[in-house]
Amino acid sequence: MMPAPRLPAAAAGAQCAPAMVMVWDPFVRIFHWSLVAAFVAAFVTGDWLDRLHEALGYAIAALIAARLVWGLIGPRRARFADFVKPPAQVLAYLRAALAGRAGRCLGHNPAGGLMIVALLVMLALSCLSGWLMTTAAFWGSAIMAEVHEGVVALTLLLIPLHVAGVVFSSLAHKENLVRAMLTGKKRAAA
Repeated sequence: MMPAPRLPAAAAGAQCAPAMVMVWDPFVRIFHWSLVAAFVAAFVTGDWLDRLHEALGYAIAALIAARLVWGLIGPRRARFADFVKPPAQVLAYLRAALAGRAGRCLGHNPAGGLMIVALLVMLALSCLSGWLMTTAAFWGSAIMAEVHEGVVALTLLLIPLHVAGVVFSSLAHKENLVRAMLTGKKRAAA
């Protein structure tokens, strides 16, 4: 008995998976998740494991420094020029998003770009204020400790906004952005 001829999947009525493209390179993805882990660990150890807390602060500072360099010389989607937009463009994007009309971006959208900059600035200020507390000029300084805690508190306010933006964009554009930040891939077409 001769087997029935095989039809191409499209002819057989099967759904073809959308074409996927690499958006975020390994460095960006490793940086992102390493920063998440280092920040969580630094936050948890802040009051009781000083040496580890300080080491994590230096690790965060090194990650930020590397990301700044990569933001200038890395591939297209890693570069700040690709996703850092002027305030008017960010506001226009946010208005469109709230109205349910925001276009899908292959890389970071303008609001996401602003969030990246805000988080990097706040984390850098956290590292700087933490380091200053170890110097002779600010050793034991209550004011610098308050600055450090205030910057961390502001960072903790930004994180849920970042997560909410990821969830909002994932739902609005029907794509899993967390998976995309793990695999680096997003679908090519809208």
